[in-house]
Amino acid sequence: MFDLSPQQPDNLWPAKGFVGEVIPFAATVFREGHDLLGTDVVLTAPSGATSTHRLTLLAPGSDRYGAEALVDEEGSWTFAFRAWSDDWGTWRHNADIKIPAGLDVELTFQLGAQLLSRAAAETDRSDADRRLLADTAAALLADDRSAADRLQLASASRLSTIIEADPIRSLLTHSESRTLRVERTRAGRGAWYEFFPRSEGAMKRADGSWQSGTLRTAAKRLPAIAAMGFDVVYVPPIHPIGLTNRKGPNNTLTAGPNDPGSPYGIGSEAGGHDAIHPDLGTEEDLAFFIAEAKANGLEFALDIALQASPDHPWVTTHPEYFTTLPDGSIAYAENPPKKYQDIYPLNFDNDPEGTYAEMLRIFLHWVGLDVKIFRVDNPHTKPLAFWERLIHDVNEIDPSVIFLSEAFTRPAMMRGLAKVGFQQSYTYFTWRNTKEELGSYFTELATETADYLRPNFFVNTHDILTPYLQFGGRPAYKIRAALAATASPIWGVYSGYELIEDVARPGAEENIDNEKYEFKPRDYARAESIGLSLAPYLTKLNEIRKAHPALGQLRNTFVHWTDDDQMLAYSKHIDGRFTASGASDTIIVVANLDPHAVRETTVHLDTTRFGVPQGGLYQVEDLITGAMWTWGTDNYVRLDAFTEPVHILHVVSAVPAYFS
Repeated sequence: MFDLSPQQPDNLWPAKGFVGEVIPFAATVFREGHDLLGTDVVLTAPSGATSTHRLTLLAPGSDRYGAEALVDEEGSWTFAFRAWSDDWGTWRHNADIKIPAGLDVELTFQLGAQLLSRAAAETDRSDADRRLLADTAAALLADDRSAADRLQLASASRLSTIIEADPIRSLLTHSESRTLRVERTRAGRGAWYEFFPRSEGAMKRADGSWQSGTLRTAAKRLPAIAAMGFDVVYVPPIHPIGLTNRKGPNNTLTAGPNDPGSPYGIGSEAGGHDAIHPDLGTEEDLAFFIAEAKANGLEFALDIALQASPDHPWVTTHPEYFTTLPDGSIAYAENPPKKYQDIYPLNFDNDPEGTYAEMLRIFLHWVGLDVKIFRVDNPHTKPLAFWERLIHDVNEIDPSVIFLSEAFTRPAMMRGLAKVGFQQSYTYFTWRNTKEELGSYFTELATETADYLRPNFFVNTHDILTPYLQFGGRPAYKIRAALAATASPIWGVYSGYELIEDVARPGAEENIDNEKYEFKPRDYARAESIGLSLAPYLTKLNEIRKAHPALGQLRNTFVHWTDDDQMLAYSKHIDGRFTASGASDTIIVVANLDPHAVRETTVHLDTTRFGVPQGGLYQVEDLITGAMWTWGTDNYVRLDAFTEPVHILHVVSAVPAYFS
């Protein structure tokens, strides 16, 4: 047995799952000669309960066997594969050929009877099963019956059921054991909404100064976020902000007296990473905000950025945390040609143990204040060994803590961060626009990296406004939201998305008048009252996600072919064995990726991917519009970008005349 799955490359860390995830288990299994083999996987849950799942051949001639199983318990699972010589299956195969042909008839029956007698002698079988096995063995040797009748006895349903449950086998072989780390459901499934607390309730005074919003005024926004169906509310850093080199509006180098600065320029005389900005409130106010979030069915996620402003207490108390240049100055952050004069990056090499102890203290400080999800800013600028150790140590103390990696970086680093422990990851989805780009990327995430990397498909962020959104208008916003909400079990938006905020700062891929550098109160109610808000559309997407378990899985995405290079089609299917209702669930998504036009195409579906024979007909319902159609393998589709650019279709039922 080779290529056991799931496992991370090189098996250096456990593969990942989440409670409620359907995991595909697979192994390459083969043997010498032509005799048949059988194989299964034995799962052991953290509680010690075991279950056995028979594997089937995934593709003819592939020697690759697989089975799916749902993991429903948090903790470390173990699994191992077993393979054996399928003695009864081999005999049945030979008997079905030889006996009708009159070749070695009695000898073949004798061999079959021996196998059944051997099984009848196994004391771990029930008395009733042993009697049936013995009686059938005797009947195979009864020469007063025809060969055809005796062969038919060998395929009797009751006998087949007994042998299927406990095969007649030999040469039993075991694989090595593997570990699957299963985390809580929110680690792998959820809808995120980001907003800046300081903008919620902010007011401009007559003299031009601002009164900042607070954690308590921001809590008033929570019911609306929950009403849109989001599960996680995420806020940028809430710490004190430095004054030295503070950035002004639109990332200008000089801030005015009324400019709040970037929340990523962390640290002032009011404190550092373990403090709350005085304008936002106190730890009691944070507790109030988190409690209000919970009351609205939301979890709270806090952004942690391991960097410091020139005014951070660490600059004087721990200068070894930073890089000192030959002229005696401390190096500020830069990613040429970008410069971040308001930020000092941390140096993890000068005092690795001291730096680690302080960073661990910071995270545990917020865990102690009931923060259970962290969005980590720029983790790729810190050592992987640091994250491996820190995430492990935090999860040893509290396994419910989730880390999201904000790392738009090289593929190896992005994957490395996921491998060493980050439960979720930002991805390249933001910049994948074409049918080829999206299709190949969805397939990669559902197959190649699914054992360890969980993609969080944010459609925008406070730092990112892609050209597609800048120039695509309302259709582009609907297309990207629909793709993100259906292709990944985890997706997110940054506030303002529902208002189609699509004007970029010249020369930058971010919003003009960026909220990162200024207060930005928004009138969501007015936009919705005049029909300009996308909030109803986002709400519908989240309602669809909650109603359809197929969308709660990552590994089940399958991309289908379309004749038009601007039309993308994919399906997601989950078997009824793994749903609460016991009914299978299938979603088919067809998206017009051109936000400026009407597109027409033929969609060619491999319907066997969702249990419909090729050529069979079935009914689909558009979950956005309510329209119903009868579909088959090849389907004409017309999508108008200016009305509804995306079909989200639910396979409702088969057409009986064509489906039996």
